Amino acid sequence: MARPPLPPFTAETARQKVRMAEDAWNTREPERVALGYTEDSRWRNRAEFLSGRAAIIAFLQRKWARELDYRLIKEVWAFTDNRIAVRFQYEWHDDSGNWFRSHGNEQWEFDGEGLMRRREASINDVAIGEADRLFRWPLGPRPQDHPGLGELGL
Repeated sequence: MARPPLPPFTAETARQKVRMAEDAWNTREPERVALGYTEDSRWRNRAEFLSGRAAIIAFLQRKWARELDYRLIKEVWAFTDNRIAVRFQYEWHDDSGNWFRSHGNEQWEFDGEGLMRRREASINDVAIGEADRLFRWPLGPRPQDHPGLGELGL
């Protein structure tokens, strides 16, 4: 099943694709998120290598069991044809109440149906105080009027 917008990407369709991915990840529903990837999608997430939707779902279940109250903002860095480079930040806390802001970059490659067939992610975590949080919208997708990374000076 196709997942528009489809490649080749324009500035507008790349922005749409990134926002759709951000919104899906902010649901924290692994099965829903995995539908944006090909059945044999290949991932590198930090030092972990995954292949296929089942592995993606298992990874996301583990991730969101550990990264509580997760809120994410993604932004297009660059795009061409069937690839998009993204920078992102997300905030979360562990089960002891310690807050973090994770900073990362992703490289995405899509098939002709608009499904992501490859994702390469590099991510670093920075401890923050609860008072330093910037992503305070209710759990779920970021409201349309909430500032993005550039507008927040991040």
